[in-house]
Amino acid sequence: MHVAKISNLHGQPIRSDNARQRQRGASLLEGIAYLGIAAIVVVGAISLLTGAFGSAKSNQSIEEVISLRTAVRKLYLGQAYPTTGVVQTLIAAKAVPGTLAVNTTTNTLTNSWRGSVTIAASSNGFSITYPAVPKEVCVGMLSGAHGWFSIIVNETDVALIPVTASEATTRCDTNDNTIIFGST
Repeated sequence: MHVAKISNLHGQPIRSDNARQRQRGASLLEGIAYLGIAAIVVVGAISLLTGAFGSAKSNQSIEEVISLRTAVRKLYLGQAYPTTGVVQTLIAAKAVPGTLAVNTTTNTLTNSWRGSVTIAASSNGFSITYPAVPKEVCVGMLSGAHGWFSIIVNETDVALIPVTASEATTRCDTNDNTIIFGST
């Protein structure tokens, strides 16, 4: 029986041009190539998402500081700023941005990086201290900062406001930066 099948193959070409008899599916090398391309696409997507999340955190931080500045100015419009209790008053007035963690027991505000955000006031102005800021977010915050009387980064005054990108990169030299925004 096997001899009959083999003899029927005698004179037949080794490769058939018939589409139905051709190999179906992918070979091992093709499969590896597909997986390699997929890995490159996934790595590219992850790097884009990481950049997008960093930019979003920078924008969120800028909005938090500006919201605090606006709330303090609004609450104390036409009067001297108190030297104590500013954060407590903001919490009681529900004037704290929702993205900052609020501890009503200790009257403290905490940012996304677990830094304790503080507000210190004097009779003619106030400052907002925003600590524990990663380098990439710090650069974005400084580059987007405007309308401030003064800005101090890691205990060094920033000379010109608005801050240039090159100066922001120089000032934000650690992964745990502290920015103090001064307002009148």
